[in-house]
Amino acid sequence: MTVAARIREKLTALAPESLEILDESRQHVGHEGAKGGGGHYQLIIVSKQFAGRRIQLRHRMVYDALGTMMKKEIHALAIKAYAPDEI
Repeated sequence: MTVAARIREKLTALAPESLEILDESRQHVGHEGAKGGGGHYQLIIVSKQFAGRRIQLRHRMVYDALGTMMKKEIHALAIKAYAPDEI
């Protein structure tokens, strides 16, 4: 299973209405984090669970759902997290 597929699987805990995962790892070849095997990803997620929550809490919810992936498979993660009425 690819890292992007594992990210998608773990984020089902947030019941996303929309989820886009972009692997930008190739753009960071030679970067210190890439040397350790961690990839660079961009995430756009829409979930009702984000409604009424500040951006910092939304990001924390994503990090919590990904768990240990943030320490090994993911070196950098750019997150855009929206509630459905914000798009």
